[in-house]
Amino acid sequence: MKYWPAIIVLGLVAGCARFHPQPLSPADTAAGLEGRSLDNPDLKVFLETNLHRELKTWPAAKWDFEMLTLAAFCYHPSLEVARADWRVAAGGIQTAAERPNPTAGVSGIYEPASGAYSPWIPGLVFDLPLETAGKRRFRTEHARHLSESARLNIATAAWHVRSQLRAALLDYAGARQRVALLERQAALRAELLGRIQGQLEAGAISAVELNAARLALIRARADLADAQRPLAEARSSLAGALGLSAVALDGLDFEFDLTPPATAEALTAHEVRRLALLGRADVLAALADYAASQSALQLEVAKQYPDIHLAPGYFWNAGSTGENDWQLGATVELPLLNRHQGPIAEAAARRQASAARFLALQAKVITEIDGAVSSFRASQTNLTTVEALAAAQTTQQQSIEAQFQAGAADRLDVLTAGLELNAAIIARLDAQVKLQQAVGALEDAVQRPLGLPESVWQTAPRGLSANQVNPSP
Repeated sequence: MKYWPAIIVLGLVAGCARFHPQPLSPADTAAGLEGRSLDNPDLKVFLETNLHRELKTWPAAKWDFEMLTLAAFCYHPSLEVARADWRVAAGGIQTAAERPNPTAGVSGIYEPASGAYSPWIPGLVFDLPLETAGKRRFRTEHARHLSESARLNIATAAWHVRSQLRAALLDYAGARQRVALLERQAALRAELLGRIQGQLEAGAISAVELNAARLALIRARADLADAQRPLAEARSSLAGALGLSAVALDGLDFEFDLTPPATAEALTAHEVRRLALLGRADVLAALADYAASQSALQLEVAKQYPDIHLAPGYFWNAGSTGENDWQLGATVELPLLNRHQGPIAEAAARRQASAARFLALQAKVITEIDGAVSSFRASQTNLTTVEALAAAQTTQQQSIEAQFQAGAADRLDVLTAGLELNAAIIARLDAQVKLQQAVGALEDAVQRPLGLPESVWQTAPRGLSANQVNPSP
């Protein structure tokens, strides 16, 4: 029997977890970030799995928005932060579900007596806590709701990554096409200046017209130089949205279709608006936070009822013959000085604040949707007008080309028509970019990407219901 305490202690120590240090090296992490690229074989497997098609060439020469979105989900650090927060919250469920450990204490009573083996009476006393009123269940529910909120925050973070990537890719595609159009404009201006220079030498025009053409060429080249800076910035923003360095994008081509989407009207439907108000990831996360505040209030209410602590014990009375004394007791908190009303009031106020935050979020979603719909429709109207102008300029340019071929117009007329058409195409590009920005804002407002099948639109949001929020305390 004298070895049993040592055996118990050794068993408890053997079951303990051990600490393993994992130091961070800034140099190693920085090298790892800079070494990321889009030719990773694991990325290829991930893309093929989620795209449901085989990538015949790797690394891919051209990357569309869908492929880049999956790459961003692999590399962007904000998603790993959200996943780590969820793992922390999920670990809290196990902590909340744990039962309190019993405690053991040793004591000694000094009682000198004649003929006794020893004047000391050694004893062993236990404390066995018993939680009442379902505190463990409420504590576990609170942790589960917080874990659900953290899980939904991963979806919110993923959507933000997608939104930032879409905006960066749109800026890059628009800036690249704008540079190409401005290069053409500068080339046309240079050729026009050469033609005017020849007419001046022939005495057909004055120097004033030559100076005007020269200034127009200077402005065209200045516009081209100014357009190079947004292109470089858009490329850096694109790399950041992917979680990569700008060097990782060298030699790659990126595609983004600026054609007006034919299905964007679906995002303005009343059903989509309702689903956004009930099923956006951040809305469901706020709903989970409210449910957590409910559980926290239930826990504080349950704490009004005191826990019971059983206190069995054993004492060895070293009398003349030695006696075994057993003790059985219990302790309980007496709610005389306070009845736990303060923490209950705080928890009720936190529940009311959580409901207010939820309603504020829904109001924000409504404002975002209304603003995005208005911007989308205005951008649609603007693009229709600009496309009509570009179509008219195209017809005029084709007419002048035909006249030039017939000898009824000269090269200056063709160049002038080309400049006007190029300006109309630039205006159309700007309108297309604005419409795509409006589509992106609309997608962000409802948190639904274009191109989903109708069955997805009609699917009710999974998880908690927005009707569970009661704004009253």
